[in-house]
Amino acid sequence: MILLDNSEQLLALFESLARSIPESLKVYGSVYHINHGNPFNMEVLVDSWPEYQMVIIRPQKQEMTDDMDSYTNVYRIFSKDPQKSQEVLKNCEIINWKQRLRIQGLQESLGEGITAAAFSKSVKVEHSTAVLLVTEDILKLNASNKSKFGSWAETGHPDDDFERETPNFKYGQLDVSYSGLVNDNWKLGKNERSLRYIKRCIGALPAACMLGPEGAPVAWITMDPSCEVGMAYSVEKYRKTGKMAQVMVRYKKYLLQKNIPFYISVLEENERSRSSVKAAGFFEASCEWHQWTCYPQNLVPF
Repeated sequence: MILLDNSEQLLALFESLARSIPESLKVYGSVYHINHGNPFNMEVLVDSWPEYQMVIIRPQKQEMTDDMDSYTNVYRIFSKDPQKSQEVLKNCEIINWKQRLRIQGLQESLGEGITAAAFSKSVKVEHSTAVLLVTEDILKLNASNKSKFGSWAETGHPDDDFERETPNFKYGQLDVSYSGLVNDNWKLGKNERSLRYIKRCIGALPAACMLGPEGAPVAWITMDPSCEVGMAYSVEKYRKTGKMAQVMVRYKKYLLQKNIPFYISVLEENERSRSSVKAAGFFEASCEWHQWTCYPQNLVPF
């Protein structure tokens, strides 16, 4: 595999990946953040250049020091020929199979190669899927292929009439000081590793919230290193009041203004969340969200 560390190469890859949206969104979003300061210290590998068949995004070596940290040890993959991914994954040293890790992609056909490669390394694999939701604007990227790198910290949030209409509530940026609150209410969190991860996400990437009358967030939403929107939550007192939908609409408006790519995954059985996301202007994509969680024999959870 070839490491792409030249800014011109990364921009060329970014533009090329736009033509494969939505299947390439995981990798496309990761390259966006790499091109915009690379706050998570990720790196890009391709099987060949400039013509490539496979792209793998992974954290740089200095990031993956904790063998149990599957929030950090995440690989994001896109392949123009997923059926051939098995050969690459089995024969290269790109993936550290000695760690607990996650492999994410939007191509179900990657699964056969990932599972076979993991089996050859005596690694247990758990596969999970979710519905991928996107907007028309994101799909148009493969035609317009335009993106400018904005900064949440520099630009703040979109102006609107919300504060005048509901004076006891205020929309704004989610502060990193609320990382513990997000962690305590995140289904995949509630531990020290997830707290560190959440702090990095909120501190480096766009994250929005609705502040209630008490001055604390009553609903919030964040972004991950691949531009996936998630960790969305509203406190029980304010559920079914439209607060999450209001946050989502304004958050989406900001991302669109800055041409920051974004998408959402929701478990298929979570019909209420799917309906809420669709009400905010999203629709189900032609492909699904996939994750393969991998455990070496000595790190398999009980």
